[in-house]
Amino acid sequence: MTDVTSSGSAEPRAVSIFADRGRLAVVALGVLGLCAIILQTFNIQVAGLFPLLANRFYYLVIGLYLAASFLIFPLAGRGTPVRLIDALTAVLSLGCGLYLCSVGESILTQGWDIIPPQQAAIVSGVTIALSLEAVRRIGGTILLVICGTFAAYPLFADAMPGFLWGPSFALNETVASLVMGAEGVIGIPLRVVADTLVGFIIFGSALNIMGGGQFFMDFANALMGRTRGGPAKVAILSSGLFGSLSGSVISNVLTTGRLTIPAMQRTGYPARYAAAVEACASTGGTLMPPVMGAVAFIMASFLDTSYTTIMVAAVVPSVLYYLTLFFQVDLYAARTNMQTTVAEGQPTVVEALRDGWHHVLALIALVTLLFTVSPGRAAYYATALMLVMALVRHRKLPTWEGVCVMIEDITINIAYLIGTLCGIGLVIGALSITGVGGAFSRELIQYGGGSPFLLLVLGAITSFILGMGMTVSACYIFLATLLAPALVDLGFSPIGSHLFVLYWGMLSYITPPVALASIAAAQISGAKGMEAGFTSMRLGIVLFVLPFLFVYQPALILDGALVDVVLSVGTAVVGLALVSCALEGYLYGVGRIGMLARVAVGVGALMIVVPVRTVELGGIAVMVVTVLILLAKRRRQLA
Repeated sequence: MTDVTSSGSAEPRAVSIFADRGRLAVVALGVLGLCAIILQTFNIQVAGLFPLLANRFYYLVIGLYLAASFLIFPLAGRGTPVRLIDALTAVLSLGCGLYLCSVGESILTQGWDIIPPQQAAIVSGVTIALSLEAVRRIGGTILLVICGTFAAYPLFADAMPGFLWGPSFALNETVASLVMGAEGVIGIPLRVVADTLVGFIIFGSALNIMGGGQFFMDFANALMGRTRGGPAKVAILSSGLFGSLSGSVISNVLTTGRLTIPAMQRTGYPARYAAAVEACASTGGTLMPPVMGAVAFIMASFLDTSYTTIMVAAVVPSVLYYLTLFFQVDLYAARTNMQTTVAEGQPTVVEALRDGWHHVLALIALVTLLFTVSPGRAAYYATALMLVMALVRHRKLPTWEGVCVMIEDITINIAYLIGTLCGIGLVIGALSITGVGGAFSRELIQYGGGSPFLLLVLGAITSFILGMGMTVSACYIFLATLLAPALVDLGFSPIGSHLFVLYWGMLSYITPPVALASIAAAQISGAKGMEAGFTSMRLGIVLFVLPFLFVYQPALILDGALVDVVLSVGTAVVGLALVSCALEGYLYGVGRIGMLARVAVGVGALMIVVPVRTVELGGIAVMVVTVLILLAKRRRQLA
């Protein structure tokens, strides 16, 4: 569910897990955290302790998982031994969380978020410092600077000019509001993780540990392995399937890419192209239902709508994205006369399903349950079903070491999110108490001159730049607070506006200079990172276009009459297929085309996807004329 890399094999980790005190402490904290979350989610009565008052529960989750984050991400760097300073910060985090949990009722009934007692103010200040340090370790210096600046903003807001002005607060009022207020550290993002997302993290981890990644690879091979450019299509399908459940871009690259990238290279795809295909496919997985990662659940809370509404709206854009990738790798294979190869021992569809039917049933169960019960419980039920079916399938129970490895993996992912979102909560809290968030949105509209398109361009640039220095969740939360309201005020669909922000924030994964997914894939293929990044940027060009399409055509997010949906989706498919032809220099039914023809096809394709009837007809005319000229030229060459 996050961008935390995980080991491709559980066995080496399991051997030493009980000998490593740091990892054992992480597992212990993870067990306590999971028990607390499950008891709270299912409202289970335990000795008068559970269920807890909501804010007490959130502080307990923060204490446990913020402590775990300092052990998972030591001061010396990930993978280094845990030192005394890491243990001390972990103990301090746990202590702060337990204290705030113990006084949760007083916070609500006695207004401590406004006028705090001295002890509560000190603990709040320490919690803020720990949150910022966790953000630095997990998200890097840029995210630390952003979160730290906003955390301090209420102290000097009255000295800021223009729309940045806001009422200022004393130090004790600021720290109390940020930590004990409803819109600070325990704001919407963290509440979504604790109330809903943990079940999906458990589902994704269990799926991965139990061989789900290998099943998706085998299934994709069975479907696409024998087609033209098969290994690239296998990479797209397997990474899309796996990523839609794991929600992690980098983990997806490192898990499926180790198999798909060498297979593509053996077929004839250059190293940079193979890396780019895997990077784009893994990035798209976080935009593909049913899970989509943490952002989708946070989006549902921001929009005060059901998660299934977000999931349904995201289906068509994500399918269009993957279709465009399929078109491009197929066209590349056609242009280069790539031979179809079948790997030895490649399974058939029947063989793949016979070995992994329980994964398919678990996925079907998850999607069905999302429409019938609350998302917070649906993932737990689907995970339980998957474990039962795996037991039936393999007829053996997992080892204690295997269970501990899975708990460790789950704890790492939750701690990553909690450590990041505590810092992001400081940003939201500061914007909330000063009122600057609403003023910023109004100012954006003014700068845009009331022009929806100009505001979209400004929003796209802002989202892209912030996406370079933040995790996707952090980037989305920041812009959903500042930018999305301005788009909605100009009349765009609320869901379309929030998806617009998300898509542009995701672009940094495949676009230089950051291009984290491309660089990770390049390390596997042996290509240069920037070469893979620019190739990824070209292959993922649809990510630059799609957000503009679905904000102007709500039918593409299934918001409209059936006729409008069919027409919009149809023209989008045709237009994006032709864009792929222009990019790859090969036109279906014609063959290779030169630069001038590629420009003509590209112009016609872009005109077809513009949601203006006369422009669409003009694009069709351009394409008809171009194809007739190319066919006539081809006949002359063959004569």
